[in-house]
Amino acid sequence: MQSGSVSESRDPNLATAEDFFYSGLQKPGNTSNPLGSKVTTVNVDQIPGLNTLGISLARIDYAPYGLNPPHTHPRATEILVIVEGELYVGFVTSNQLGNKLFTKYLKKGDVFVFPEGLIHFQLNVGNTNAVAFAGLSSQNPGVITIANSLFGSNPPINYNVLTKAFQVDKKVVDKLQAQFWWDNN
Repeated sequence: MQSGSVSESRDPNLATAEDFFYSGLQKPGNTSNPLGSKVTTVNVDQIPGLNTLGISLARIDYAPYGLNPPHTHPRATEILVIVEGELYVGFVTSNQLGNKLFTKYLKKGDVFVFPEGLIHFQLNVGNTNAVAFAGLSSQNPGVITIANSLFGSNPPINYNVLTKAFQVDKKVVDKLQAQFWWDNN
């Protein structure tokens, strides 16, 4: 066993097969929510043996026209493979690169990469369910859902910041901050 592959606070000699095992990805996630998607993560929180190994994965289920909304992983690149359905996917580059949008329509067996830290999304463009699996280059990639972070923060971001940043009036910000922001993770 690789040194340090189980929690640093735990003696590696006490590790068992259960520290390297997860069962459940064969089960579809519940997509009965406003986004129509569910992300089931398998990272160091579910498999302690992933600690320090720099890898994790997720299953993403999409209802017809379901969305995995714009988000970023601050500590990981993501590689997505479609196993069922058809998705419209994309990411946006940084300000320095002109915020260029890269998009693609993906079908079963197609693969797409989202570079570390860049905002990206997936939309089921079909009238049937879709399923994808994502590999991530961190045992703890993190996720920041853009709308949730900006309009659902606790405490709320001052409306002066948001009205100026989005160039909208206070009523728009008030409406966005008042609604419930769904977390599909």
